[in-house]
Amino acid sequence: MKVTSLRQPQSSCPFRSARQKIYGLGYALLVFVYEKTDDPANQTGKLEIVHTIFVEAERTADYQTTTGLLQILENNGNVDDIMAFLYERRLPVDEIQAEKLAEEVIAHPPSVGYLTISNALQWRLQYRRVIEKAGEVPGLHRIY
Repeated sequence: MKVTSLRQPQSSCPFRSARQKIYGLGYALLVFVYEKTDDPANQTGKLEIVHTIFVEAERTADYQTTTGLLQILENNGNVDDIMAFLYERRLPVDEIQAEKLAEEVIAHPPSVGYLTISNALQWRLQYRRVIEKAGEVPGLHRIY
């Protein structure tokens, strides 16, 4: 479960492996998006839930990474092409990990993910695309 502001819809997530950017976080997300308004005169604030979205586990990968990999595969890309792409995306992998991931991508192409996952000591998850696409794409369910 993630709770985030509509103004800047993002959160942190523990880093386990670079594979998460390609195949997802390994679990589904229930994302509550709120809008906060302050009333300085009354010294109060109001939190309103404006979106509630369920993201199936296979849709929790990084959008640009998955669409890029699928495009390489569509263009008959090979292990070297995929490894070069992984390095260009600055995925935190060494050469052995990159080759294993490239072989896995060829054997088991990923589903398109709908998060934006930034590299850091922890993943930085951004939800704008999830909010925009919920209800339009299989695996992204607008609950509210």
